[in-house]
Amino acid sequence: MNSKGKILVTGGTGYIGSHTVVELLNENYEVAIVDNLSNSDEGVLDKIREITGVKPEFCQLDLCDKDDLQEFFAKNRDIDSVIHFAAYKAVGESTKKPLKYYRNNLVSTINLLECMIDHKVTNIVFSSSCTVYGQPDQLPVDETAPVKEPLSPYGNTKQTNERVIQYTIEAGNPIKGISLRYFNPIGAHPSAKIGEIPRGVPNNLVPYITQTAIGIRDELKVFGNDYNTPDGTPIRDYINVVDLAKAHVAAIARLIDNKNKTAYEYFNLGTGRGNTVLEVIHAFERATGKKLNYKIVGRRPGDVEQVYADTSYANKELGWKAEKTLEETLRSAWEFEKAYRDKN
Repeated sequence: MNSKGKILVTGGTGYIGSHTVVELLNENYEVAIVDNLSNSDEGVLDKIREITGVKPEFCQLDLCDKDDLQEFFAKNRDIDSVIHFAAYKAVGESTKKPLKYYRNNLVSTINLLECMIDHKVTNIVFSSSCTVYGQPDQLPVDETAPVKEPLSPYGNTKQTNERVIQYTIEAGNPIKGISLRYFNPIGAHPSAKIGEIPRGVPNNLVPYITQTAIGIRDELKVFGNDYNTPDGTPIRDYINVVDLAKAHVAAIARLIDNKNKTAYEYFNLGTGRGNTVLEVIHAFERATGKKLNYKIVGRRPGDVEQVYADTSYANKELGWKAEKTLEETLRSAWEFEKAYRDKN
């Protein structure tokens, strides 16, 4: 069977990147991964091979090193599209180390776009975030909602990168782009071979839940219970990572097939439903039978009160929809946590 094209996946050994690589391979795309392995492990490549039968090409590379990136593109002239995941992503850490986030997240994207132009690579899908909406005026959030002053340096880098891509395209460069604004990706591949493996203390809710359940963490901290929500804890739209990965395949196909309406587009990716932190904790307990030891602590800087998606535009235009339930997704995260700890 002929390949549908060769896709460069930056950050492809990371959490969302690895799941997207699996879905691309399942849909008969060729894949090349670049990753500096700052927050992932090269062993993920073998897991991808176990799932798909294919071990993707890999180059350990820091996108902030433009000379190395130029050399990579010069050696891989058959790449026609890019999915750009590579970035630091912890909201809390970004408020403490803003320069780290601005240098890494912005320079990497600028270098990537310049190399794409130099080597005539025409399509880019960018891993963006619902953080661009800040605390929205109306819920659920659709794509017409205003982009607001960011509440964290991380959110600011996502906003800025979207603008960098948009303005580069509008300046007449031969590139088409789609930004995918994720809500909250959680869960793991149903094989339990790949999932979220944070370095150090997790910054995201579900890995902290699974690490607490398995005994690595003594207790789960819930940041704030005085928000204006049904139980006082923040509301998020939690989307299964495999569902999210499939949206990237749909976005790449849209660009390759020239079905995009404009040269630059953006879509919200979520379930269209919001859950509080406590609802997620209780759903995990129901799905797994594991009781969690959790404690309410103070609010965390940079967190918004509530945000969840109106996904109707992505459903219509991309022909994509999130399918997996919250409990099914939490169960997959738990199965991955157990399998990972058994082997490590």
